[in-house]
Amino acid sequence: MTPIDVLMEEHRIIERVLDVLERAAQNLSVDSGGSADFFLKAVDFIQGFADGCHHQKEEGVLFEVLVALGLSKTAGPVAVMLAEHEQGRHLTQTLQEGARRLQAGESAAVSLVTEGALGYVALLRGHIRKEDCVLFPLANRIIPAEQRQQMVADFERITREENRQENIREKYLRLVVELENAVGA
Repeated sequence: MTPIDVLMEEHRIIERVLDVLERAAQNLSVDSGGSADFFLKAVDFIQGFADGCHHQKEEGVLFEVLVALGLSKTAGPVAVMLAEHEQGRHLTQTLQEGARRLQAGESAAVSLVTEGALGYVALLRGHIRKEDCVLFPLANRIIPAEQRQQMVADFERITREENRQENIREKYLRLVVELENAVGA
C-alpha cells in the first residue's frame, strides 16, 4: 500500500462520518437534547481521527515531503490544504461548543450545532475532493519510490505512537459504526 492509498482509505472513513453528521444536523430540532451526545461523539471522531491521526500524516509527512520537493508552504495546494485544516478546526470548535450548550439544555444551541456541523461537512467534502483529485495525483507523480517507502514507515510510526493507549484506528472505526447506527444509516 502506498502512502496515498493510506490517506485515501482514511478519506473514505471520514466521508462516512460526514454523511451521518450532515443527516443528524439537518434533522436537529430544539427538543432533541439527546442529540448532544451524538454530536460530541462526532467531535471526538473529528479531533481524534480526522484531525489527529489523518491530518498528522498529511501535515507531518506528506506536506513536508512535498515542500522539500519544491512546493510552497505559503502558496499553492499545500498552503490551501493547511488553511482548510485550520478552518476545519475552527468549525469543530463551533460544533463542540454548540453540542455542550445543547447538552446543557440551551435551545438556541441548535443553530450553533447546525452551523458547525454543516460548515464542517461542506468544507471537508470539498477539501477531500481537492486532495483526491489534485494534490494526491501530483504527489504520486513527483515523490520518488524510495521516498514513498519512507513515508509508509513514517505513517506506521505515527500509527504506533497513536496506538500506545488503544488501537486508535479500531476505536474510531467502532465509533463510525455507532454514529451510523444512531442515524439509521
